[in-house]
Amino acid sequence: MNPKGLPPFSPAGWSAAALADPYPVYARYRESAPVHRGLSTEGESAVWYVFTAAETEHVLTCRDYGRDATAGEAARPRVAPSLPSANTALHEVVRNWLVFLDPPKHTRLRRILNGEFTPRVVGRLRTRIEEIARGLLATVRDKPVIDLVADFSAPLPLAVIAELLGVPRRHLDWYRAQALELQEASTARVARGAQAHRRADAAAGELRAYFLDHVRRRRRRTGYDDLVALLVAARHDGQELSDDEIAATCVHMLTAGHETTTNLISKSVLALLERPELRTRLENSTRAVRQAIDEFIRFDGPVQMISRWAYRDNELGGEHIRRGDKVVLVLGAANRDPARFGEPDVLDPDREPGRHCGFGMGIHFCLGAALARAEGEIGIAALLTEIPGLCRTADPVVYNQDLVFHGPTTLPLRTTPASRSSRGV
Repeated sequence: MNPKGLPPFSPAGWSAAALADPYPVYARYRESAPVHRGLSTEGESAVWYVFTAAETEHVLTCRDYGRDATAGEAARPRVAPSLPSANTALHEVVRNWLVFLDPPKHTRLRRILNGEFTPRVVGRLRTRIEEIARGLLATVRDKPVIDLVADFSAPLPLAVIAELLGVPRRHLDWYRAQALELQEASTARVARGAQAHRRADAAAGELRAYFLDHVRRRRRRTGYDDLVALLVAARHDGQELSDDEIAATCVHMLTAGHETTTNLISKSVLALLERPELRTRLENSTRAVRQAIDEFIRFDGPVQMISRWAYRDNELGGEHIRRGDKVVLVLGAANRDPARFGEPDVLDPDREPGRHCGFGMGIHFCLGAALARAEGEIGIAALLTEIPGLCRTADPVVYNQDLVFHGPTTLPLRTTPASRSSRGV
């Protein structure tokens, strides 16, 4: 199973260096055990990690796998619940997230939301996204040191999502704090424990109550022109969405919809700081930034892992997967698979992006992909033109202890051209 004697793979307990650059670890497993049985916790059935592009694409597009963790229950004891049963608010919110649904419920909600996230609709938002980006940069341009995450790459997508949902921008700091607490429930968190689950449950309850209030306001009176109002009015096959479904959808958009773009912008800027020639090229061409976005996502994507469950026994990469087994797709490894991409460890914005899986595939292809691309492109271009002297400080970049939502928690940068020159960037 692992002919080179590799230990069972686990996303927990990684060093800071490995968290910042997981790709050498991925490569060792991809070469030795492309479909690898990893560590499972007490009460779980098998957990498989998939490191290759072909097998990842197969799982994402095949009906043998899906998002229902109870699929193997009838055949044998399945994986233990990933969330403690006491976390009732967390269960109530997460069970209605689009990313965790299978048809027909997934189909109903996806069809309602699709119209709000088409490239045409996102295209109409571009001017507003640029205004928000430049407004944020205007407030920090004169500071000698900025934290890119706190000052720009997090508030930008949060502000955009807040406008789409029709909720006040003055609550951005609170949205961010609750979203980070909610993510403490992630199975990939290194320091996860009972306290983390309690914090996540509390955040889920706060966010659910907040959005239920907005849903009920829109049910009481008309005149709102936002995504929450659209969801309230939506009908599919004669059925409307429940208040709980709408509130959970809003929580999902606020959390996943901002953290992914935050990590995309932060990690793309880090990559450019290490490649001055590419940075200069992108500073001089917003079109070049647009062309580079998919390569940034392939090279160092904001989401490194996603999970599926086997709905029936089958073979995958020469391994026997049993019904009910958990399959973790390591997107970061698949997107650097040399069988799919030439020189995969090179950041090359001129390459044909091919079929990278940074946004997923199949029925769960990222609903907000067009919006994320636009926010990333506009945000990076604005940053390069508005604060051209950015450079690293002597402080280390600290990464979140998470291999699902992967990116730095803080990213201190100097804004002065003199410091840029002194570091040779």
